This record gives sequence, C-alpha cells and structure tokens, in this order.
Amino acid sequence: MPDIFLGDLSQLKIFDILKPLLTGKKTGVLSIKGKENGEIFLDVGNIVHAKTSLSFGEYAFFTIMSWKSGRITFEPDIPPNEKSISLSTEQLLLNWSSRRQEWEKIREVLPSPNCTFRLSLQQNPEDKNISADQWNVLALSNGIRTISEIRKTLNWDEFKTLRVIYQLVHAGLLEKTEDQRPLKKRLAGENFFTIVDNELKKVIGPVAPFIIDDKLVEFGETRDSLPQDQTLSFVEALSEEIPNNPKRREFVKVVMELLSLGE
Repeated sequence: MPDIFLGDLSQLKIFDILKPLLTGKKTGVLSIKGKENGEIFLDVGNIVHAKTSLSFGEYAFFTIMSWKSGRITFEPDIPPNEKSISLSTEQLLLNWSSRRQEWEKIREVLPSPNCTFRLSLQQNPEDKNISADQWNVLALSNGIRTISEIRKTLNWDEFKTLRVIYQLVHAGLLEKTEDQRPLKKRLAGENFFTIVDNELKKVIGPVAPFIIDDKLVEFGETRDSLPQDQTLSFVEALSEEIPNNPKRREFVKVVMELLSLGE
C-alpha cells in the first residue's frame, strides 16, 4: 500500500496527526520529510521506535515532536524491525508533555547529540555553585567527546545529559567546539537546480519551478543557500509531489545519477 499523505507541519501539529493513529491502534511508519527527516514506528497503537538521521529512541521522538516543518506521510501495516523505546506510550507522552518547553529551549542550543563542548575561558571569573552532576560533565568535556559519548560514559538518559550540558552552557562554563572554528557549508549550487528544474518539468510540467520554490520555503532555504548535504532530502521531498509511484522513484534516481556525474 502506498504512503498516505497526512499534512504539513507548517499547518498542523504532529501530535494532532499522531493521536488518531494511536487511538485507532494502527501499525505502520509515520515519516516526516523536510529540512530534517525522521520516522516514528507504531505497533498496534504503541510507539515503539523513533529515529532521525542523528538519533533514535526517546531522544529522536522528542526531537521529531519539536519540528515545525516537513511533510508527513503514513505507511500502514509495516511492522517495526527494531524497538528503541521501552517506555509505555502513555509515559512517553507524559514525559514529552512535562518536558516540552524545556526541551525546545535545549534543542536551540544543542541541536545534535554529536555536538562537542569544551571549557570556556572566564572573562569575569566568579564563584559558581557546581553540582556533582555538572562536575562530571565538565570533567568529560574536552572538545572531542560528543554529547552521546558523555551520556554513555555517565550511563545517563538523554534528557538528563542534555539538561546538565544546557545548564553549563547557559552559565558560561562550556562552549560549543565548532563555534570556535565555523566551517563554511558547501552549497547545492546552480547546476543542482538546473537538473532538478529540467527533470521535474518532464514529470509534472511548467509548474515545476513554483513547486521547487515552495519546497525551499518549507526547508527554510533559498536557491542560493541550500546546503549540499540536504540535496537528497530535498529531491525526496520534491518527489512527494509526483502522484505516480514509479515516476516518483524514477525522478529521484535520475536526478541523483545526473548529480553524481556532474561531480
């Protein structure tokens, strides 16, 4: 059975889409595609697995629930092949409800479990009360260890780890390593959009450029700013506009082949 389009996060809240799937005891995969991609797996109305490109489990579920853009589809009757969430769905949602505002603030500062931190120089040193948990994190923050590695070393859950690191960043004791040496992101470039324009026009006609521009708005990018590492996600998101499944798959295949030839 093909994916069922359920809506767009720019207009709907993901929880409003998730509710009927839970109450209807559905099994399948809820997919979100946009600037970020993620999946939530249901088994007879229970949330048993969630993943993004950078995380899985409860962390991934909380991350997906905080997204504000992306197209949502549901592929029914796909049993999960992995279980990364051991909590009951009721407890998982209660955790999300109680932590929602704090989580969204944390996500602004700590967008990825692969972020690294180091001790920051103190411009105006002063006495600070440091808890035992905060000392443990400070001792492990060497600019090389990621958040995930610190969590595993301390045997903490994701939320506790992120909360303590967030507190230390907010107090000015930790700083993100990559902030000191920002990398210039590689852009998709003019050739990418020439190929995408041409191939999409072959499938859906002259409206193709307008669909591309609308999709760029969903990604929060422009033709001059789309990062190269998001081109596959962008092409896949565009393909969702093609109603015919074989043509949709062929579009993605042809575009990615042409792009690889041009590298």
